[in-house]
Amino acid sequence: MKVCIYGAGAIGGWIGVKLAQAGCELSVVARGATLEALQRDGLVLSHGEQRSSVPVKASEDPAELGVQDLVVIAVKAPALASVAERIAPLIGPDTLVMTAMNGVPWWFLSGGFGGEFTGQRLAAVDPGGAIDAAIPARHVIGAVVHASCALDGPGKVRLHFGNGLIVGEPSGEASPRVQALHALLQKAGFDAKLSPQIQKDVWYKLWGNMTVNPISALTRATTDLILGDDLVRGFISAVMLEARDIGERIGVPIAETPEDRHAVTRKLGAFKTSMLQDVEAGRAVELDALVSSVRELGQLTGVATPFTDALLGLSRLQARQLGLY
Repeated sequence: MKVCIYGAGAIGGWIGVKLAQAGCELSVVARGATLEALQRDGLVLSHGEQRSSVPVKASEDPAELGVQDLVVIAVKAPALASVAERIAPLIGPDTLVMTAMNGVPWWFLSGGFGGEFTGQRLAAVDPGGAIDAAIPARHVIGAVVHASCALDGPGKVRLHFGNGLIVGEPSGEASPRVQALHALLQKAGFDAKLSPQIQKDVWYKLWGNMTVNPISALTRATTDLILGDDLVRGFISAVMLEARDIGERIGVPIAETPEDRHAVTRKLGAFKTSMLQDVEAGRAVELDALVSSVRELGQLTGVATPFTDALLGLSRLQARQLGLY
Protein backbone atom coordinates (compact mmCIF):
# COMPACT_ATOMS: atom_id res chain seq x y z
CA MET A 1 0.00 0.00 0.00
CA LYS A 2 1.36 3.42 -0.96
CA VAL A 3 1.07 5.82 1.96
CA CYS A 4 2.10 9.47 2.04
CA ILE A 5 2.42 11.54 5.20
CA TYR A 6 1.72 15.22 4.60
CA GLY A 7 3.15 16.89 7.68
CA ALA A 8 5.96 14.83 9.18
CA GLY A 9 5.80 16.45 12.57
CA ALA A 10 5.34 14.56 15.80
CA ILE A 11 1.98 12.88 15.09
CA GLY A 12 2.56 12.38 11.36
CA GLY A 13 5.98 10.89 12.01
CA TRP A 14 4.62 8.51 14.64
CA ILE A 15 1.91 7.27 12.28
CA GLY A 16 4.35 7.02 9.37
CA VAL A 17 6.91 4.87 11.17
CA LYS A 18 4.31 2.36 12.33
CA LEU A 19 2.69 2.09 8.90
CA ALA A 20 6.09 1.56 7.27
CA GLN A 21 6.85 -1.18 9.80
CA ALA A 22 3.54 -2.80 8.78
CA GLY A 23 4.79 -3.07 5.20
CA CYS A 24 3.48 0.12 3.61
CA GLU A 25 5.53 1.93 0.99
CA LEU A 26 6.06 5.24 2.78
CA SER A 27 6.61 8.69 1.33
CA VAL A 28 6.60 12.10 2.97
CA VAL A 29 6.05 15.64 1.77
CA ALA A 30 8.54 17.79 3.65
CA ARG A 31 10.85 20.74 3.23
CA GLY A 32 13.88 22.43 4.75
CA ALA A 33 15.69 20.72 7.60
CA THR A 34 13.04 18.01 7.88
CA LEU A 35 13.47 17.05 4.21
CA GLU A 36 17.24 16.88 4.61
CA ALA A 37 16.96 14.74 7.76
CA LEU A 38 14.48 12.33 6.16
CA GLN A 39 16.62 11.89 3.04
CA ARG A 40 19.71 11.30 5.17
CA ASP A 41 18.42 9.30 8.16
CA GLY A 42 14.88 8.21 7.34
CA LEU A 43 12.09 8.70 9.86
CA VAL A 44 13.07 7.94 13.46
CA LEU A 45 10.74 7.02 16.34
CA SER A 46 11.80 6.75 19.99
CA HIS A 47 9.72 5.47 22.90
CA GLY A 48 11.48 5.02 26.22
CA GLU A 49 14.69 3.17 25.46
CA GLN A 50 13.41 1.82 22.16
CA ARG A 51 14.47 3.49 18.93
CA SER A 52 13.54 2.54 15.38
CA SER A 53 13.96 4.09 11.97
CA VAL A 54 12.39 3.49 8.58
CA PRO A 55 13.47 4.64 5.12
CA VAL A 56 11.16 7.04 3.34
CA LYS A 57 10.87 8.64 -0.05
CA ALA A 58 10.83 12.34 0.84
CA SER A 59 10.22 15.27 -1.46
CA GLU A 60 9.09 18.88 -1.29
CA ASP A 61 7.10 18.34 -4.49
CA PRO A 62 4.01 16.08 -4.21
CA ALA A 63 4.16 15.48 -7.97
CA GLU A 64 7.41 13.54 -7.48
CA LEU A 65 5.59 11.11 -5.16
CA GLY A 66 2.52 10.51 -7.35
CA VAL A 67 -0.92 9.07 -6.61
CA GLN A 68 -1.22 7.33 -3.24
CA ASP A 69 -3.58 4.77 -1.73
CA LEU A 70 -3.63 6.68 1.56
CA VAL A 71 -2.64 10.25 2.38
CA VAL A 72 -2.36 11.11 6.07
CA ILE A 73 -2.72 14.83 6.70
CA ALA A 74 -1.07 15.60 10.02
CA VAL A 75 -0.36 19.32 9.80
CA LYS A 76 -1.54 21.95 12.22
CA ALA A 77 -4.77 23.56 11.06
CA PRO A 78 -3.22 26.91 10.01
CA ALA A 79 -1.14 25.06 7.41
CA LEU A 80 -4.06 23.21 5.84
CA ALA A 81 -4.87 25.83 3.21
CA SER A 82 -1.35 25.57 1.76
CA VAL A 83 -1.62 21.76 1.80
CA ALA A 84 -4.86 21.99 -0.16
CA GLU A 85 -3.11 24.07 -2.83
CA ARG A 86 -0.47 21.36 -3.43
CA ILE A 87 -2.09 18.01 -2.63
CA ALA A 88 -3.71 17.25 -6.01
CA PRO A 89 -0.88 15.04 -7.43
CA LEU A 90 -1.28 12.64 -4.48
CA ILE A 91 -5.02 12.04 -4.93
CA GLY A 92 -6.47 9.58 -7.42
CA PRO A 93 -10.08 8.40 -7.77
CA ASP A 94 -9.77 5.89 -4.91
CA THR A 95 -7.28 7.65 -2.63
CA LEU A 96 -8.21 7.84 1.05
CA VAL A 97 -7.32 11.02 2.91
CA MET A 98 -7.09 10.49 6.66
CA THR A 99 -7.13 13.70 8.69
CA ALA A 100 -5.13 13.29 11.90
CA MET A 101 -5.64 16.83 13.18
CA ASN A 102 -7.01 18.67 16.20
CA GLY A 103 -10.21 20.66 16.25
CA VAL A 104 -13.24 20.91 13.99
CA PRO A 105 -12.34 19.81 10.43
CA TRP A 106 -13.67 21.28 7.18
CA TRP A 107 -15.73 18.12 6.53
CA PHE A 108 -17.44 18.16 9.96
CA LEU A 109 -20.98 18.85 8.72
CA SER A 110 -20.79 16.45 5.77
CA GLY A 111 -21.95 12.87 5.24
CA GLY A 112 -25.46 13.65 6.42
CA PHE A 113 -24.22 14.68 9.87
CA GLY A 114 -25.54 17.75 11.68
CA GLY A 115 -29.30 17.46 11.28
CA GLU A 116 -30.70 20.66 9.78
CA PHE A 117 -27.15 22.05 9.57
CA THR A 118 -25.70 19.26 7.42
CA GLY A 119 -23.77 20.49 4.43
CA GLN A 120 -22.97 23.86 6.00
CA ARG A 121 -19.45 25.13 5.36
CA LEU A 122 -17.69 26.55 8.41
CA ALA A 123 -15.93 29.77 7.45
CA ALA A 124 -13.70 29.52 10.53
CA VAL A 125 -11.89 26.48 9.11
CA ASP A 126 -12.46 26.79 5.34
CA PRO A 127 -13.17 30.47 4.61
CA GLY A 128 -13.54 30.33 0.84
CA GLY A 129 -14.26 26.64 0.39
CA ALA A 130 -10.83 26.02 -1.15
CA ILE A 131 -10.01 23.11 1.16
CA ASP A 132 -13.26 21.30 0.38
CA ALA A 133 -12.69 21.86 -3.34
CA ALA A 134 -9.16 20.43 -3.18
CA ILE A 135 -9.98 17.53 -0.81
CA PRO A 136 -13.63 16.58 -1.36
CA ALA A 137 -15.36 14.88 1.55
CA ARG A 138 -15.84 11.70 -0.51
CA HIS A 139 -12.09 10.99 -0.09
CA VAL A 140 -12.02 11.70 3.64
CA ILE A 141 -11.70 9.29 6.53
CA GLY A 142 -11.84 11.13 9.84
CA ALA A 143 -9.37 10.28 12.57
CA VAL A 144 -8.95 11.24 16.20
CA VAL A 145 -5.53 10.79 17.80
CA HIS A 146 -5.10 9.84 21.43
CA ALA A 147 -1.32 10.00 21.88
CA SER A 148 1.26 12.51 23.03
CA CYS A 149 4.30 12.92 20.77
CA ALA A 150 7.05 15.51 20.40
CA LEU A 151 9.98 16.13 18.11
CA ASP A 152 13.55 15.59 19.32
CA GLY A 153 14.68 17.16 16.06
CA PRO A 154 13.77 17.20 12.35
CA GLY A 155 12.46 13.76 11.40
CA LYS A 156 13.00 12.47 14.96
CA VAL A 157 9.81 11.70 16.86
CA ARG A 158 9.41 10.79 20.52
CA LEU A 159 6.25 9.06 21.73
CA HIS A 160 5.49 10.04 25.32
CA PHE A 161 2.27 8.16 25.98
CA GLY A 162 -0.87 6.86 24.27
CA ASN A 163 -1.34 4.70 21.20
CA GLY A 164 -4.92 5.41 20.18
CA LEU A 165 -6.42 6.12 16.78
CA ILE A 166 -10.16 6.32 16.15
CA VAL A 167 -11.23 6.30 12.50
CA GLY A 168 -14.55 6.58 10.74
CA GLU A 169 -16.39 7.67 7.63
CA PRO A 170 -18.02 11.13 7.90
CA SER A 171 -21.28 9.36 6.92
CA GLY A 172 -20.93 6.85 9.76
CA GLU A 173 -21.03 3.98 7.28
CA ALA A 174 -18.92 0.89 8.02
CA SER A 175 -17.67 0.87 4.43
CA PRO A 176 -15.26 -1.76 3.10
CA ARG A 177 -12.56 0.92 2.71
CA VAL A 178 -12.75 2.14 6.30
CA GLN A 179 -12.81 -1.44 7.58
CA ALA A 180 -9.68 -2.17 5.54
CA LEU A 181 -7.97 0.93 6.93
CA HIS A 182 -8.98 -0.05 10.47
CA ALA A 183 -7.46 -3.50 9.94
CA LEU A 184 -4.24 -1.95 8.59
CA LEU A 185 -3.93 0.34 11.60
CA GLN A 186 -4.41 -2.59 13.95
CA LYS A 187 -1.78 -4.55 12.04
CA ALA A 188 0.56 -1.58 12.45
CA GLY A 189 0.18 -1.84 16.21
CA PHE A 190 -2.14 1.07 16.93
CA ASP A 191 -4.94 0.78 19.47
CA ALA A 192 -7.32 1.45 16.58
CA LYS A 193 -11.09 1.73 16.91
CA LEU A 194 -13.72 2.03 14.20
CA SER A 195 -16.27 4.71 15.05
CA PRO A 196 -19.93 4.69 13.97
CA GLN A 197 -19.93 8.50 14.29
CA ILE A 198 -16.47 10.03 14.00
CA GLN A 199 -17.86 13.55 14.52
CA LYS A 200 -18.81 12.56 18.06
CA ASP A 201 -15.23 11.48 18.77
CA VAL A 202 -13.90 14.71 17.23
CA TRP A 203 -16.29 16.75 19.37
CA TYR A 204 -15.51 14.88 22.59
CA LYS A 205 -11.76 15.42 22.19
CA LEU A 206 -12.38 19.06 21.30
CA TRP A 207 -14.53 19.42 24.42
CA GLY A 208 -11.44 18.76 26.50
CA ASN A 209 -8.77 20.64 24.58
CA MET A 210 -10.57 23.74 23.23
CA THR A 211 -10.11 25.36 26.66
CA VAL A 212 -6.91 24.02 28.20
CA ASN A 213 -4.91 24.58 25.00
CA PRO A 214 -5.50 28.33 24.61
CA ILE A 215 -5.38 28.95 28.37
CA SER A 216 -2.00 27.22 28.52
CA ALA A 217 -0.82 29.47 25.69
CA LEU A 218 -2.02 32.54 27.58
CA THR A 219 -0.57 31.57 30.96
CA ARG A 220 2.38 29.34 29.94
CA ALA A 221 1.14 26.93 32.63
CA THR A 222 0.99 23.14 32.50
CA THR A 223 -2.39 21.41 32.72
CA ASP A 224 -2.09 20.47 36.40
CA LEU A 225 -1.69 24.13 37.38
CA ILE A 226 -4.52 25.24 35.11
CA LEU A 227 -7.01 22.75 36.54
CA GLY A 228 -5.67 23.33 40.05
CA ASP A 229 -6.87 26.94 40.06
CA ASP A 230 -10.52 27.09 41.11
CA LEU A 231 -11.31 30.29 39.21
CA VAL A 232 -9.67 29.14 36.00
CA ARG A 233 -11.30 25.73 36.23
CA GLY A 234 -14.69 27.42 36.75
CA PHE A 235 -14.16 29.51 33.60
CA ILE A 236 -13.16 26.39 31.65
CA SER A 237 -16.31 24.63 32.83
CA ALA A 238 -18.47 27.54 31.66
CA VAL A 239 -16.96 27.34 28.16
CA MET A 240 -17.48 23.58 28.12
CA LEU A 241 -21.16 23.92 29.03
CA GLU A 242 -21.65 26.23 26.04
CA ALA A 243 -19.96 23.67 23.76
CA ARG A 244 -22.05 20.86 25.27
CA ASP A 245 -25.25 22.77 24.40
CA ILE A 246 -24.02 23.22 20.81
CA GLY A 247 -23.20 19.52 20.59
CA GLU A 248 -26.74 18.57 21.57
CA ARG A 249 -28.14 20.66 18.70
CA ILE A 250 -25.93 19.12 16.03
CA GLY A 251 -26.32 15.51 17.17
CA VAL A 252 -23.32 14.88 19.43
CA PRO A 253 -24.66 15.07 23.00
CA ILE A 254 -22.22 14.62 25.87
CA ALA A 255 -23.59 13.01 29.03
CA GLU A 256 -20.59 13.94 31.20
CA THR A 257 -20.15 17.07 33.28
CA PRO A 258 -17.11 19.31 32.86
CA GLU A 259 -15.79 18.01 36.19
CA ASP A 260 -15.94 14.45 34.81
CA ARG A 261 -13.71 15.56 31.93
CA HIS A 262 -11.35 17.46 34.22
CA ALA A 263 -10.79 14.24 36.15
CA VAL A 264 -9.67 12.53 32.93
CA THR A 265 -7.22 15.34 32.14
CA ARG A 266 -5.84 15.37 35.68
CA LYS A 267 -4.86 11.71 35.36
CA LEU A 268 -2.41 12.70 32.60
CA GLY A 269 -0.38 14.69 35.12
CA ALA A 270 1.57 17.86 34.40
CA PHE A 271 2.14 18.36 30.69
CA LYS A 272 2.47 21.13 28.13
CA THR A 273 -0.35 21.27 25.62
CA SER A 274 0.39 21.29 21.91
CA MET A 275 -0.63 24.96 21.70
CA LEU A 276 1.79 25.95 24.44
CA GLN A 277 4.52 24.06 22.60
CA ASP A 278 3.59 25.98 19.43
CA VAL A 279 3.78 29.35 21.21
CA GLU A 280 7.17 28.50 22.71
CA ALA A 281 8.44 27.44 19.28
CA GLY A 282 7.01 30.51 17.51
CA ARG A 283 4.57 28.49 15.39
CA ALA A 284 1.10 29.58 14.29
CA VAL A 285 -1.63 28.51 16.73
CA GLU A 286 -4.76 26.48 15.96
CA LEU A 287 -7.28 28.90 17.44
CA ASP A 288 -9.73 28.75 14.54
CA ALA A 289 -10.08 24.97 14.51
CA LEU A 290 -10.32 24.78 18.31
CA VAL A 291 -12.28 27.88 19.32
CA SER A 292 -13.47 30.05 16.39
CA SER A 293 -15.24 27.03 14.91
CA VAL A 294 -17.16 26.46 18.15
CA ARG A 295 -18.21 30.11 18.24
CA GLU A 296 -19.42 29.83 14.63
CA LEU A 297 -21.37 26.67 15.42
CA GLY A 298 -22.94 28.54 18.33
CA GLN A 299 -24.08 31.27 15.96
CA LEU A 300 -25.38 28.65 13.55
CA THR A 301 -27.36 26.76 16.20
CA GLY A 302 -28.55 29.77 18.20
CA VAL A 303 -26.51 28.99 21.34
CA ALA A 304 -25.10 32.04 23.13
CA THR A 305 -21.35 31.72 23.75
CA PRO A 306 -20.17 34.62 25.95
CA PHE A 307 -17.50 32.56 27.71
CA THR A 308 -16.23 31.05 24.45
CA ASP A 309 -16.14 34.56 22.97
CA ALA A 310 -14.02 35.81 25.87
CA LEU A 311 -11.61 32.90 25.53
CA LEU A 312 -11.28 33.47 21.79
CA GLY A 313 -10.84 37.22 22.12
CA LEU A 314 -8.08 37.01 24.70
CA SER A 315 -6.26 34.14 23.00
CA ARG A 316 -6.51 35.73 19.56
CA LEU A 317 -5.20 39.07 20.83
CA GLN A 318 -2.21 37.42 22.47
CA ALA A 319 -1.46 35.34 19.38
CA ARG A 320 -1.66 38.40 17.14
CA GLN A 321 0.73 40.29 19.42
CA LEU A 322 3.17 37.38 19.10
CA GLY A 323 2.71 37.19 15.32
CA LEU A 324 1.27 33.67 15.56
CA TYR A 325 -2.25 34.29 14.21
